[in-house]
Order: sequence, then structure tokens, then C-alpha cells
Amino acid sequence: MSYGGYPPAPGGYPPAQGGYPPAPGGGGYPPAPGGGGYPPAAPGGGGYPGGGGYPSVPGGGGYPPAPAPGAGGYPPAPGGYPPAPGGGGYPPAPGGGGYPPAPAPGGYPPAMPQPGYPPAPQPAGYPTGAPVSMPSADYGASVGSAGLPYNPNPTSSMGFAGAAYAATAFRPPSASAFRQPAAPAPGGPPMPTPQYTPTPQYNPPPAQRAPAPQSAPGAQAPIVPTQQLASMSMAPKAVKRGTGTVKEKSNFDGHKEAEILRKAMKGIGTDEKAIIGVVTACSNAQRQRLLIDYKTMYGKDLVKNLKSELKSKLEEVVLDLMMTPALFDAHQLRKAMKGLGTDEAVLIEILCTRTNQEIVTIKEAYKKEFSRNLEKDVISETSGHFQRLLVSMTQGARREDPTVDQAKAKADAKALWDAGEKKWGTDESQFNVILASRSFPQLRATFEEYSKLGKYSIEQSIKREMSGDLEKGMLTIVDCVRNTPKYFSDKLYKSMKGLGTDDDTLIRIIVSRCEIDMVEIKQEFHRDHKQTLGKFIAGDTSGDYKKILLELVGGES
Repeated sequence: MSYGGYPPAPGGYPPAQGGYPPAPGGGGYPPAPGGGGYPPAAPGGGGYPGGGGYPSVPGGGGYPPAPAPGAGGYPPAPGGYPPAPGGGGYPPAPGGGGYPPAPAPGGYPPAMPQPGYPPAPQPAGYPTGAPVSMPSADYGASVGSAGLPYNPNPTSSMGFAGAAYAATAFRPPSASAFRQPAAPAPGGPPMPTPQYTPTPQYNPPPAQRAPAPQSAPGAQAPIVPTQQLASMSMAPKAVKRGTGTVKEKSNFDGHKEAEILRKAMKGIGTDEKAIIGVVTACSNAQRQRLLIDYKTMYGKDLVKNLKSELKSKLEEVVLDLMMTPALFDAHQLRKAMKGLGTDEAVLIEILCTRTNQEIVTIKEAYKKEFSRNLEKDVISETSGHFQRLLVSMTQGARREDPTVDQAKAKADAKALWDAGEKKWGTDESQFNVILASRSFPQLRATFEEYSKLGKYSIEQSIKREMSGDLEKGMLTIVDCVRNTPKYFSDKLYKSMKGLGTDDDTLIRIIVSRCEIDMVEIKQEFHRDHKQTLGKFIAGDTSGDYKKILLELVGGES
């Protein structure tokens, strides 16, 4: 039903018959003359003024009068204030006039899509993290129907929106509490900026809480998953395996070192001591820089100058030191396969002991230096299962994962047992598969499991099942898996034991290991032979050759 304007038609505010003030004959307020209202009547039955009630009407009545069915009074019956749903009263329902008049038809404040207060919660949860405009209800109707406090100051800038805000202290909503005050009347005071303040008692569930604010673009570096970082570079990385006796020289100055070498070789005679002091006191990377600085300063090739000034074993050691590790190994491999016969021991020592990264750089250096393919040369110089083992080694694809799969170790140990000790004959291919592809930590676990299967260790089984170069190659892998420094310590001892000296092996191991794990090699040597490596070298060599070797291994101690 519609409501009238202001003053309203009968049934509006103030109400007509039965409303406020009451018509004569009703029991409203103030009481009609003759009642017993307030203030009390004076002696004689009169009130105030003039002896009656205040003012009194015939029939009497008190204050506040008891409402009669269908009569007015306060609180008024249906049709008064607050209005009952569907009744008249103030504020008017949508479609009426109302006070103050709405800027558009429909009353004040304007009707909205969803009646009632508080507004229904948003589907996206609370809060959303961004201002959300929510549909408001007709505050007049909602306040009245919900029984919320009435704002007696209709001129307030907040109007009934202010009453709605105040109502939250008495009736905390159970849903979203975003509130938006109604638009002000034309010409009225400005409305304050709406504040989306949650009701004090409301505590949203964790699933509906707003996500943490994101940083501004560029405020911090993006987080890259571990898997993505691992895939950024597929190049193998060098693995540090110990401590070398030759280290980088602090405050290295290539120009100064080049001057020392130039003075040592200039004129008649050569200062071998000065040359030994320079090349053994800096790292291989610094020696590569020295080659460039020397040529830049003097326009001459340092290697050629050294070769013309030195001789014998001292010359060999110095020239080996001036190569990169990969180029040095490439020269040793080419030397082992060049000409008549093949030095299989050198192939085994280098190809079966180097890391994946070292194998890759050796192949590149071999190709660049000799314009030959290392794998093809190995195939042409070897045969049978030994050839297959070395070809596997030249791939540089052994797993280098430090983790150990114990179940796989047991399975591999069983496979090795079945391929050797358990059967008549030997399946060398199964040994090749496991020894050439598994990581060193995984192989150590496999060897431990193998020893539990029978009375033989893996070394004993290889010696029982194989022979020749294949046996040596596989035993080299096993020895390096067990203890790489000990493997080289044993080879150094054999190179100097007895009559004569295997200078090629002695030089090759000292030059190739002096920056990698020579400290550990010396420890293993002393533990096994009760003598220092330096003293053993000093007793088996002489002259400048002895001096440079001792400098490379850190002296006789």
C-alpha cells in the first residue's frame, strides 16, 4: 500500500484518529480532560489547569494511558510508529512521499533491490580485498521492520543511515557488515566518505580472509622453484674432491712474473731456480694468464722460450704445467695411443678416474689439439669388453647424484652376483652396465651389499672372473670408488719402488693431482708406507727435477 506525503493523510504521521495526539474520546496522550492523567488532579477532582487532567477529557485516563484495542497511544497501535509491516507511519514505504522528499519518485531514501538490514553477504566472501559496492535496502522500512532504534533527529546529515550504523551496537549482523549510507537530499550537508568497517563481533572464517597484499612490481626478485633453477644450466659442474698442495698465489701480478721469467732466460745461461719458483707458486689458471702477459709484453711465446732454455725432465715438468689440465690429459692420451702399441694403463688411469666435466673438456681439447675424435681413437686401439668399458668412460655420463637408493644397491649387487659368482662363466656386460653408469656413492652401497651375498668382495670376484686390461680397468673403477687418493698413492709408490723410476707415471700423477687432492694422497702414502711422499721422491730423483717435484708436492715433510 502507498503512503501519503507530509503532513500525511489519515493513517500517516502524525496519525489521525487513534494516532498522536489522540482525537477526543481516545485514550491517547496527552489525556483528555477529566482523566486521571499527569500531573495528578487537584483536590476536588480537578486536574491542571482548572481542576481537570492535563488536559483532561471526559472519561478520565492516566499517563501513559493503556492502549485500547483499535485506539491510539504510545507506543501506538498498528499505523503509528514504529510502523508495522504493511502499515502506515514514518518513514514512508517506497512509493510514498516521505520526508524529506526523495530526489526521485519513490521516497527517501530510495528503494534498493534488496530490502532489509543488514544487507546479504557477497558471494565472494569477506572481505574481498577491494572496495565493493553493495546494494542497500530501504532504510526506513528496514529499520522499522527490524525494530531498530529510531533516530529522532531527521535533520542529521546521516539520516536513517546513522540509525543503521548505531544499530550495529545492539544487533550485530551475522553476515557481511559493509554499510553504505544513503545519498543526501539535494542541498543538504555533504555526506562523509563511506567507511567499510566490520562489525566488532564478526570474525570471518579463515577460508574467507583476504589474501596478503602483493608487493609492487619490481619490489623484490621473483621466487624461482628449485626444479626450474636446476634446469637453467645443463652443463656438468666440476666436483672438488680434495685439497691440493699448489694453490692460487695471492696478489698475483702477471706482468711482474713475466719480467722474472724474462730475466731468468735472457742472456747466457738460465736461472732454473727462478723459473721453478714462478711456475710452482701459482695456480694453473694464473699460469694461463702469465702466457698472455708474457706475449703481450715481449711479443714472444713463453712455451717456446722455456723449451729452448730447459732440458731433460725439468723441461718436461715445466711444459706440462703450462698446459691446461684438459690439454695435458689429451696429450697423455694421444701419447699412449700414438705409434706402435698402446699404453692401456694410461687410458685406464685417465678415463676411469676423471669426472664427467673433466671427460667433456678432455674430449674437446683432444679434438682441438689433434683434429681427431678421442672415442674413435680408443676404438681403433682397443678391443673386446675392455674397448666397451673405455667407450663407456669416454661418454662422461656417469650419474653424479650424491643420494643413495638402498633398494637399487641391493638389486645391483644381486645382478653382479648372478652375472659372476653364481653362474658358469661371466656376463661382463652386466658388470659394465653397473660400474660405468652408477654414481660413486651408489656403487659404494652396492659393494657393501655385494659382500653380504657370499664370501668374496667385489674386488676378489673381479679378479676371479676377469683378466688382463678389463680386470685392471674395472679394478681401477672400484679402487676410485673406495678411495681415489689411495689409488694414486699406490701408483706413485709403484712408480718409484725397486730399481729405476717410472718417470712418466710420477710426473703425470703429480702434475695432474697437485691442485686436486695431493694433500690426501700424501696422507694415504704415509699411512701405508710409513714414509712421507716427499722423502720417497727425494730418494728416487735428483737435481732440478727433484726440486720442482718437491715444490709441487709441498716439500719432503
